[in-house]
Amino acid sequence: MGYELRVERPAPLAFAELATVLGQAGFEFRGSQEAGEVLARHGDGLHAIAVWDGGLSGTPGSDWQVAQLARVSALLGARLVGEDGESYAIRGGLVEQLNGSAAYEFGKLDEILTAGPAVWSR
Repeated sequence: MGYELRVERPAPLAFAELATVLGQAGFEFRGSQEAGEVLARHGDGLHAIAVWDGGLSGTPGSDWQVAQLARVSALLGARLVGEDGESYAIRGGLVEQLNGSAAYEFGKLDEILTAGPAVWSR
């Protein structure tokens, strides 16, 4: 299993709100109100970026998936948080990992989204 990122916010996330936001932003959902997958399109393909099981989380394998999770989090007014307490956000058009005062830039959002879900090498 990979490193999990969670979408967190003060108010609970209702499925109806999730479905509305995803639909308006061009994401797709496959499943039911109890459990399913959030999918993002790249080219002709759909790629899973998160799972819904009453909460939203993902185990990204690419910068593209991190960027998509950060987009969903921002649209929901939430934070994207890693297992070690770091957060991920889009600031000034850049996808960043934030840990205290340190920031690591993944790159420009538009470039990452254009590049697509190329898997990280191990």
